[in-house]
Order: sequence, then C-alpha cells, then structure tokens
Amino acid sequence: MATAAATIPKDLSRLEAQAAGVLSPEALAYILAGAGDAGTTRANAAAFRRWKIKPRKGRRPRKVDLSTTILGTRMPAPVLFAPVGVQTLAHPEGDLATARAAAELGLTYLHSTQAAYKMEDVAAANGDGSRWYQLYWPTDDELTKSFLRRAKAAGYTHLVITLDTTLLGWRPRDLDRGYSPFLENKGIANYTSDPVFQRKLVAPANVAPLPAGIIFSGVFQNPGLSWDQLPLIRSSWDGPILLKGIQSPLDAKLAVEHKIDGIIVSNHGGRQVDGAIASLDALRPIVKAVGNELPVLFDSGIRTGRDVFKALALGADAVLVGRPYLYGLALGGQAGTHTVMQRLVDELETEVRKAGRRSHRSLSRSSLIRTP
Repeated sequence: MATAAATIPKDLSRLEAQAAGVLSPEALAYILAGAGDAGTTRANAAAFRRWKIKPRKGRRPRKVDLSTTILGTRMPAPVLFAPVGVQTLAHPEGDLATARAAAELGLTYLHSTQAAYKMEDVAAANGDGSRWYQLYWPTDDELTKSFLRRAKAAGYTHLVITLDTTLLGWRPRDLDRGYSPFLENKGIANYTSDPVFQRKLVAPANVAPLPAGIIFSGVFQNPGLSWDQLPLIRSSWDGPILLKGIQSPLDAKLAVEHKIDGIIVSNHGGRQVDGAIASLDALRPIVKAVGNELPVLFDSGIRTGRDVFKALALGADAVLVGRPYLYGLALGGQAGTHTVMQRLVDELETEVRKAGRRSHRSLSRSSLIRTP
C-alpha cells in the first residue's frame, strides 16, 4: 500500500493529470471522453467551484460520524464506487481490483453491465463486501431477465438502472481515434458469459471478437425504453430499484409515482449530452421536488472530499465516485484505488469537522456560500 500511496497525489484534483502520464492514448481518450466539446464535463466542475464552504469558528468535534444507511445498506461513509465500464483500460485487473478495494474499505461497489469481468467473478473478488448491480437495459427481454437472475444469485442486493445511455453520446475523442473497446471483446464480459447472449454468437467471443462486438451493439442501445416496461424488471427483481440519470424535478416526481426506491442525480459525467445542465445545479430542485419520499444520491463531477461535502450540503444522501478511483487504479492498481477513496473520505471527514459538525447529516445549504 505504501508504494501505491506514494504515487497518489495528496491533492486529488491532480489525479487526472498524473494518471494521464501512465494511460495509453486510447485508454485516456475513452476515460476522459465527454460528449461534443466536453462542455457538460466542464460545467460539472464549474458548478462545484461556484459553491464555497462557509468557515465556522469555535470548537471542533473530537469525532465525526460519517456512517449512513441507504435503502438498508449500511455504509461507513456516504460514498459509493460508481459503476464504471471497461476498467481494464486502466489496469489489467480492472473491476476485480476495484471490488477488492471497496470490500477493504467497507464501501459499496456498483458493478457495471459494461464490466471487463463477469459479475460472478467480481462478486467473488468482493467477497463479503456490499455490492449493487447497474443495468444498461438491453433490447432483449430474455437477456435482461438473465442478467438480473445472475446478479441476484451473485449477491448483488440493489438494482441501479441507468437511463441516460439508451444511445451512446457523440464523443469526438473516441471518434477521432476510431476506437471502441467493445469491438475488441473488452467491456462485454457480462454479455459473452451469458447463456442468452451466447445463443446469438456464431463463434465464441474470444475466437471471433468483432462479430461478438457487433451483436452486442445490436442489443445494447435501447432508445425505446419507457416507464411502461418497469413491470418486466419488477417481475425479475425483488430488491430495491434506483434510477440513475435523473436531471429534472419532473422525472424525479415520476419516479416517486412509479414507486421507485431511490434516484441518482447524474448526467453520466458529461459523456452523453453536450451542453447539458451541470448535475450539481440539478440537485437542489430535485431534492425539493421529492422531499422525503425517497433517497437522492448524486453522481457526476466529484473529484475531492470537498466536492462530496458540497453535494451532501445541497441535499444528497450519498455520492457516487467514478473517474477518481479509476485514476487511482491506473496509478497503482487495487492499492491505488484504495488510497484514492480512503483519502477522499478522510478529506470529507476533515471538512465536516472544520464546519463544526459531528456528522455529515447535519450539513445544509447554510454550510455553503454561492459565488457568481
């Protein structure tokens, strides 16, 4: 752990620049890719800079309690590992290393449908850790049901349905290179290991990766997804269901009406729609719209513990962290990921203590000052 820790900057906002020095050009382009000219990605970062943490004078609490419970999942801090696909672009052990690091920290790991290792192997790596499953809803209903059966059998307790990627965004950095990991049999392990998907193959994916990637492309994009299809999920999943990609109060209210268990305010880190509203700007109106009807989690733009503090103060019950732990993975594998997430939680604890709070749960809008 000491060797990896030495490669991770204490200032987590420098992670991206440092990881850029070790990632291949293709991996860097894929990981950093934002839709269009990456305006939404920049907007996410700018939204955090507009909020400043209000200084507090007086006694600092001796201890800070960051623990929380989200839909029955007990967490030592309100921080989850966001679902990230194709993690082997950052490190050969990819999702396996991340799942092990999450278990070491006691933090919840979200497994992406686009993982580089199949869900059963990652569950084994996660051991007794807390894990949720993220679904990109395919066009094939039988494949959807198979994914859910497998996830449940492998110990994933909560289902997170991503809504903002029914079509892949226009990402010039990837397009300029003409690069797609999926056509190289990377990031589709959950598909190629699935019996329903295997019936579509003309040959095993490791023998004929390009045909497998093309068949994957035919089932992945699902622009016709609608609320009317929720009964299919409910008939195959008996655990909590969260929707990821909510950006408007109206959609948040619809989630309440459809008895969804939780929502995640997210614009997919700016990877899907150029010029979209910053996720942080969407957070407060959504929290006001749903009140205490369901937990509201936050994703997109988190880079430091200070960012976590701001999202929690603006109403999020917990946050998902993506790119930072991927940079840690690139810099130091499992130990690097562990170090990044531990430092992020430590920084959050420090900021909560400096604000004179004993728990993040007492943070509010009054903890911040908004600047132009």
